[in-house]
Formats: sequence, structure tokens, C-alpha cells
Amino acid sequence: MGRALASLISVVALGATTTASADVFKLFGEIHGGGMYGKGVAGDRKDAAFFAQSPHGVYGVEIGAELLFFDAWIQHHQYTDGSRVTTWTQFGLGVHNVLDLGDAAQRKAKTGGYLEFSGGLFFGIGTGQQVMPPLDNAQLSDKAFLIEGKIGFGTHLSKNFDFGVSVPVSYGYFFKTGNGAAANDLSTNYRSIQAEGLLVLRAKIALL
Repeated sequence: MGRALASLISVVALGATTTASADVFKLFGEIHGGGMYGKGVAGDRKDAAFFAQSPHGVYGVEIGAELLFFDAWIQHHQYTDGSRVTTWTQFGLGVHNVLDLGDAAQRKAKTGGYLEFSGGLFFGIGTGQQVMPPLDNAQLSDKAFLIEGKIGFGTHLSKNFDFGVSVPVSYGYFFKTGNGAAANDLSTNYRSIQAEGLLVLRAKIALL
């Protein structure tokens, strides 16, 4: 799984060098919602994997900045089944590329469809319940280093707004945390895969 996502990042970077947008630097933000699936695959705590144990309905936000095709992301998700909430926040760096569809006029005006691909490395923290910031370590249930690949498609509503579908898939090395947990205690570690299907509304603004 990790090798496949690393290959995706390489493909995205290669494609971005030939099809990058004329925008040099832009900021973006999005709201999204949908469903999630997760499964622990290895390690002593795989049966208690954060994404496997969380509710599968998801909603959240993402903000970021893009320089050419290099991106920085901050993402916050809440998982709920209507009676319980867990949260996951992650910070990442990676690459992102958008392939504009439609005829030449639509591509120039950015009013047609699009395909997008991205890949990156993330650090994330999770809570097993709804919490209010600022957080302390006792409120955190899981931490992780992840590699993520994402594909998406949709339509440019205008030059500054997109609506579409996004499917991120990630693989991570996780640590159970909180009171009594030690990072060097391998009995708290596990590996997990997770995927989401999201409807996305994105706003973006080019600064350069």
C-alpha cells in the first residue's frame, strides 16, 4: 500500500511539471462531507485502530496554500453516527495537479470539468470523543504518520469555486497515546489503511 501511494506521488509530480496552472501561488479552502472506511492491518493495537473504531459518517474542512504544484494542507474531520463523535486533524505537504476538461474556451475560463490528483505526507492526531481546543496530550487517543493519495473530479462553477467528488486513500503508522502510553512502547503501535468518499465545495484565490 505504501509503495503504491509513493508511486502515485511521483506520477502526480511528473504530470504537474507539464500541465501546471498559470497560477503561481494561491490559497484555497473547502468544506466536504461523505463516508469513511478504515481497518487496522498490523501491530498489537490493530483491532483498536482509530478509523476502524470511529463512526463512518464524516464532515470537515481543509485549508491550504499552493506554490506551483507544491501544496501545504491543514485538514480537520469529524466522524459521527449521530450519537458519537471522534475527530482527526492532520497537517501535510505534497503535490497536487488539476487537469482541466472541456473545450479550449472552457479551459481558459476555468468553467468546465476537471480531474485532480494529489499525494502527500501527513502527521495527524485523533481524539476518541468531541473535545474543545486547546488540547492536551491526555485528550488525544491516537497519533500517526501517513502517506496519502487522492483523486477527484467535478466541475469549475467559476474561476474561484469548484464542486466535485474526492476520494483520499491513506496508509499510516499509528501510536495509541494519552495517559499511560509511551511512544517507544511497541504494544501501543499499529498500522492502518483508510479511505473516504467526499462531496467537496472548494473556494480558491490566486495571489500571483
